[in-house]
Amino acid sequence: MAELRLKALIVDDEPLAVERLTMLCAELHGIDVIGNAGDGEAALEILGRSAPDLLLLDIAMPRMDGVSLARILERSSPRPAVIFVTAYDHHAIDAFDVAATDYLLKPVAAERLQRAISRVLDARGLAARPPGEPDQLWVPHRSEMIRVPVTEIDRIEAERDYMRLHVGSRSHLIHMTIAELEQRLDSGIFLRVHRSTIVRIDRIARIGKDGAGNWFAELTDGHRLRVGRTYRARLKALVREVTVKG
Repeated sequence: MAELRLKALIVDDEPLAVERLTMLCAELHGIDVIGNAGDGEAALEILGRSAPDLLLLDIAMPRMDGVSLARILERSSPRPAVIFVTAYDHHAIDAFDVAATDYLLKPVAAERLQRAISRVLDARGLAARPPGEPDQLWVPHRSEMIRVPVTEIDRIEAERDYMRLHVGSRSHLIHMTIAELEQRLDSGIFLRVHRSTIVRIDRIARIGKDGAGNWFAELTDGHRLRVGRTYRARLKALVREVTVKG
């Protein structure tokens, strides 16, 4: 089976840094460098002609810096993943505000960059996993990234350009569309019940109608979710299937 690889664009105004990063990527798994740009504006022009999966993005650049570019990309769909590669350590909070996958300091070690690339592959469902290894999502938490196994997620709700993962008493925001998450998740375990909500099936305690005639799904923790008109048939089918099996 052929190795799945990311198409990467390097955005850095220092030619030597571009050269070093290009050479480094050539030695790593899962990535192909398809070009480079010297600042954010030049990168936007390239993005208009091609669709890289990943930006290796410097921060301090002329005309448009890396954080400004990342903020613009938040409104794009599909949005390329972003790994900041910079000489400065004081922009980390800004980086995670724009849902960067990682924040690497120059000079970048090959092993550290490989781990960041693996996170992007994993988040996009492209990483090869040994049989039986649980699926997972990497989410920003304070100034780092943490791993959340999807088997621990109770429900997912959209919040503007982000998705909130509810995991027990905790929750995490991840920059991904609900369509991308729905495709990523096992349809035998998770069910979309609204245009902005996905729920783990075994967390549904009952379904019914409220006084206004709106369908709802009540979870085992007592939380009640509205069921969208488009998704009622799938939920009813699921109930019938469980009833027949039972």
